[in-house]
Amino acid sequence: MILAWNIKRLRQATGLSQEALAERASLHRTYISSVERAQRNVSIQNIYAIASALDCDPRELLKPLDED
Repeated sequence: MILAWNIKRLRQATGLSQEALAERASLHRTYISSVERAQRNVSIQNIYAIASALDCDPRELLKPLDED
């Protein structure tokens, strides 16, 4: 859930659609959608691809919700 929430939060903060994020990360839009709904296990390679597409450190995607 943490990964899903952080991806969605950061994607929306940057003004990207799921489709735009998917394109930047070289992934399919339905994959991004299912990740944001916590319906998939995400490989470390895809975490790095999504983080790069969001221009953030991969650790930011795994940061617990209550941390700054």
